[in-house]
Amino acid sequence: MERIHSNSHQKLINLKIDALGRKINRVKKLSKKKSRNHLLLPLIGVGITFVSGCSINSSRNVQPSETNTAQAVQESAPSNNRSLAPTPEDTNFVVAVVNKVEPAVVQINTARTVKTQVPEIFNDPFYQRFFGQRVPTQPQERVERGVGSGFVINSNGQILTNAHVVNNADTVTVSFSNGRTVEGKVLGQDRLTDIAVVQVPVNNLPTVELAKSEQVQPGQWAIAIGNPLGLQETVTVGVVSATDRSISDISAVDNRVAYIQTDAAINPGNSGGPLLNARGQVIGVNTAIIRGAQGIGFAIPIDTAQRIAQQLITQGKVEHPFIGIQMVALTPEVKQRINSLPNTNVRVQADQGILIVRVLPGSPADRAGIRPGDVIQQINNQSVTTANAVQQIIDKSGVGANVQMQLQRNDRTLQVTVQPAPRPADTQ
Repeated sequence: MERIHSNSHQKLINLKIDALGRKINRVKKLSKKKSRNHLLLPLIGVGITFVSGCSINSSRNVQPSETNTAQAVQESAPSNNRSLAPTPEDTNFVVAVVNKVEPAVVQINTARTVKTQVPEIFNDPFYQRFFGQRVPTQPQERVERGVGSGFVINSNGQILTNAHVVNNADTVTVSFSNGRTVEGKVLGQDRLTDIAVVQVPVNNLPTVELAKSEQVQPGQWAIAIGNPLGLQETVTVGVVSATDRSISDISAVDNRVAYIQTDAAINPGNSGGPLLNARGQVIGVNTAIIRGAQGIGFAIPIDTAQRIAQQLITQGKVEHPFIGIQMVALTPEVKQRINSLPNTNVRVQADQGILIVRVLPGSPADRAGIRPGDVIQQINNQSVTTANAVQQIIDKSGVGANVQMQLQRNDRTLQVTVQPAPRPADTQ
């Protein structure tokens, strides 16, 4: 019995074990199936997020971590409600200069009447019969209009500009940046330096601040404000490309100005406008460009412009110092050519300086005893190596001043005193 009982009991246990094993297997299978379903849901959700970029079910509950992520995405998205107030990256020194100077920069519009004479040939009766009524019998008139720029140098209405802007104008109209327009009057103009002053009947005007020409150097910022092609209040930016450019560099009419060269864009209509430094001070008067070139503009140094303007304001004209010589810079080639000339007593011994080519009879240089072939080495104790430097020193000395010159004549060194006279009218 004992043994039978043991066998029966063992069979019962085995049956229970088998039943429990089957339950466990069913549970495992069900568990695996549920696990696969749960794993698929996040993958499907992630795919929808990347494609649509937003949540499909806006009413679903979101966990705190998801809330932070959604807020971060929303904050990083671009907004169309950005404030239009200036920000640090929108402003710079150019903006500050324009805000400071623009009220003192003006547009100058001119008009002049030009008469076209009838060619003499049309007065012949034959041509009158041939052309009939088409032959003009009276001079024809037309109005030429021009536009330029300028800037206020005196709160009482004195405006500095170029002479070629207002030359031969019948009417001059000045427009300010605030829209005000007034009639102007030309106080005076100097064609040699291309400087003019216009007076308007307005007081308490904003003015510009003037710099010193000797402080201008290549590489510094240069800002031009003017009215190119009539486009008022145009601003261009560049640098000072060079200083002391002479007449030969731009084919000007006279060697009276050591021009500032800049790559700030200058076009017709910029003439007479200011060239400014980074502090908003005027360093020059924009005046010329080289035709066909890009990034090559020229300005009259403000010291020269101011000196000429003051004479125009006080006297209505400018007296340019004149000594009556023609000169070239001495080079080895020039020295060789002079010394190889036959039938001359001139023998140039100097290696550098300014060679005098011609002395006008009766001129201050002639009265001082200067001769062709002399070499200028110093003026007022300043060494000179360019003709432009000589002209600049003479101009700054003024009419009637005692100008000391050190010359070399053949193998001798001479000291002479020259008194510049006013430039004759026939040489203007």
